[in-house]
Amino acid sequence: MSAFRCILLCYDGTREGQHALKDGAALAQDLAAEVHVLSVINNAIWAQGTDITSAIPADVVTESARSLLDEGLKRLGAHGIRATGHFALGDPLDQIPFFANDLKVDLIVVGHRHTSRLARWWGGRNDGRLLDHVSCSVLVAMGPETDADEAVVGT
Repeated sequence: MSAFRCILLCYDGTREGQHALKDGAALAQDLAAEVHVLSVINNAIWAQGTDITSAIPADVVTESARSLLDEGLKRLGAHGIRATGHFALGDPLDQIPFFANDLKVDLIVVGHRHTSRLARWWGGRNDGRLLDHVSCSVLVAMGPETDADEAVVGT
């Protein structure tokens, strides 16, 4: 019996999210695991009330995110993987641990984007916090770098 019976795939439509979906799906298929897909809209930007966000209705953003989740579920379905979709509003670093605990998952699969120290400091990113708030394993899908990534990493 596999140690990973229930897997949570975090999908946001980005290239990194697509790697997480692909790698997590392959693992789930190999292990015949139960699969959940989580798509989170970070509402921190909306809470700040900047001019550009106030010009876009919240329901348009929510509908777009839900269609993104549907896209992820369809991608899995095309490979014969049945998954349950979940959608949340809030900080992903809060929502992912919440869903992982609520669904009693054994593994969380997330994508990773290379960023410089300055970009992490400027953005206030604290990626390590996810590991501090979960009690299951976390697989970080890296995916191959493109020429654009290599240019950014090299600077």
